[in-house]
Amino acid sequence: MSEHPYPRVRRLNAILREVIAELVEEMKDPRLALVTITGVDAKPDLRRAVVYYSTVDLDDLEDAGAALAAATPRIRRRVGSEVRMKRIPELEFRPDPAVVGAERIEAVLRHLRAGDDDS
Repeated sequence: MSEHPYPRVRRLNAILREVIAELVEEMKDPRLALVTITGVDAKPDLRRAVVYYSTVDLDDLEDAGAALAAATPRIRRRVGSEVRMKRIPELEFRPDPAVVGAERIEAVLRHLRAGDDDS
């Protein structure tokens, strides 16, 4: 997620993250039960926005991504009704790279600790 130099885009990112997070919480899809919307990165022209998400169990990322992709049209419609904008951005859902990277580091550390225990 990048930090935008445009205050308007930064504000919109925060609003979109909040609204989308509430919408995901309301959904009844069990694949979305433990999904957290971690951030939004709208492009400066506001035509597209990448929505970053995470799950409690990283093994569930793929299922959550499929559920979010299936719900994208509904989420976009609701965003349009709740956020006053000229144009509603196309939404693209991606796993949060910071969370995925942290999990990889943690896995390496667990592996190293397990190696120390064997010695």
